[in-house]
Amino acid sequence: MARKKKPLPLLERVTITDYAAEGKALARLDDGMVVFVPWTAPGDVCDLQVRRKKHSFAEAEAVKYYERSEQRAQPFCAHYGVCGGCKWQHITYEAQLRMKQQQVSDQLTRIGHLQLPEIQPVLGSEKTREYRNKLDFGCADKRYLTREQIESGEQGMKSQPAIGFHITGAFDKILPIDTCHLMAPLHNEIRNSIRDYAVEHGLTFFDLRRQVGLLRDVIIRCSNTGEWMVILQVHIDHQPSEAEVNGQRSTVNGQWSMVNALLQHLVDHFPQITSLMYVDNQKCNDTIGDQEIRLFHGKDHITETMEDLRFKVGPKSFYQTNTRQAYRLYSVVRNLAGLTGSELVYDLYTGTGTIACFVARQARQVVGIEYVEEAISDAKTNARLNGIDNTLFYAGDMKDILTDDFVDRHGRPDVVITDPPRAGMHPDVVRTLLRTAPQRIVYVSCNPATQARDLQAMADDYLIEKIQPVDMFPHTPHVENVVLLIRR
Repeated sequence: MARKKKPLPLLERVTITDYAAEGKALARLDDGMVVFVPWTAPGDVCDLQVRRKKHSFAEAEAVKYYERSEQRAQPFCAHYGVCGGCKWQHITYEAQLRMKQQQVSDQLTRIGHLQLPEIQPVLGSEKTREYRNKLDFGCADKRYLTREQIESGEQGMKSQPAIGFHITGAFDKILPIDTCHLMAPLHNEIRNSIRDYAVEHGLTFFDLRRQVGLLRDVIIRCSNTGEWMVILQVHIDHQPSEAEVNGQRSTVNGQWSMVNALLQHLVDHFPQITSLMYVDNQKCNDTIGDQEIRLFHGKDHITETMEDLRFKVGPKSFYQTNTRQAYRLYSVVRNLAGLTGSELVYDLYTGTGTIACFVARQARQVVGIEYVEEAISDAKTNARLNGIDNTLFYAGDMKDILTDDFVDRHGRPDVVITDPPRAGMHPDVVRTLLRTAPQRIVYVSCNPATQARDLQAMADDYLIEKIQPVDMFPHTPHVENVVLLIRR
């Protein structure tokens, strides 16, 4: 007979003392055990129900409060606590910024073991709501139900389709979203109109496990020029289902007719949409970087502006999702680069060339490198669009492109700007940088932990001159960090 598991304990009147990774807070027990608790704040006193226990730590849920932290704020979203996108809505924005500042300091010192100058105060976002220019919504044939909904007998609601956000840790579950406050209100109207039209006209929603269903994903973008882009991701079922075999077959042409009717509905009801596209994705995942995207209405791009520059943003383009803060971030980068007009600059992980174009007029030449070929095509277009003729762009894996031969052909850079993905720079790239020996390196990172690792690898050759965090994502634990390195 299997041994019965010992019930997990209820910890009474525990004081939350600090913040932790992934947006959680923590408490330290008298026996040294660390307990991680989501949706709480330092200063809360509460009963904690342990949900998972290991040797040196536990994960728990606050089930009763005795005192509330002074750092608390009233969450403004009806989906708070279930949707994992804004884990810090319950904390004042001032407290969020203090924590992000501390996060940068802790990770650079504890992971990188680095000697640091004074870290500049984090640059807070001008807008803490409706600050995003892009959101991605999944579609599912069965909506996610909260524990409370299940316990209240609403199990039958599970069969209802949904358009919303994926639940953290549950790849096939979608939380239906009615109102999201991260983007201008029109995006809610568009998304909800797609949902209502689909339900009314019998369009099927995607079943991620079985890989069947018509509506799969909705991407909505907007720009500071007032333009809107909508990308409808569908899955045309080329294999008949059991019901279709039994005489209810919906032909491929019939499915396309339904998709076209939905797209025309959006054109008729939302004249603000200047770029309406669609893609038939037959893969197991929702990424569209390798998919053919077709234009249904309007242009194949929208336009963003920054100072007097214009940037073409296509369906596959990377563009910082907080436009106003992107300008502040790039201004920090340009200032730290210290350009006088005579420098050769390498812009690593250049994306669509936004930073490269932003600094090009203060440099002799900028060489940009990026893995995604479509992004490099956009970078070249953006340079031409802005009359910039002193940029060169190359596509390929950074560790394969940035070699000693590449540097010999294009010249040793005076300044390197690097903005890698969350994983940081490949060790080969770091080694090439050290051999190349630019006078200044401006390192932009969305993950101070991997940034700390890379900085530690360069510490013998480079001195950290300045550190400037920038908050791109209010109500989340994420923070962008810019570090200026000067060659010793």
